[in-house]
Amino acid sequence: MRSFEPDEALTSSFRYGTVRDMSLIRGLFWLVLFVFFTFCFVVLFEYGTHDFANGFKTEFEHAKTWVVEKVKPEKKKK
Repeated sequence: MRSFEPDEALTSSFRYGTVRDMSLIRGLFWLVLFVFFTFCFVVLFEYGTHDFANGFKTEFEHAKTWVVEKVKPEKKKK
């Protein structure tokens, strides 16, 4: 039986690189998931379980309208 020296590694010493793109995708996934469940919680809190589907549609339309207004530049009045 062979004995190992203290500085000898049991596994090969490959260097593993980190995949930054995957961590970015994972972080973006968790952010989107957080926003979605926060939105669902707000809708559930305001509309309850009996009208959740209609409330979700209504609040989604409000949120979509708000985002479009913020992204779309205003036309300057002359």
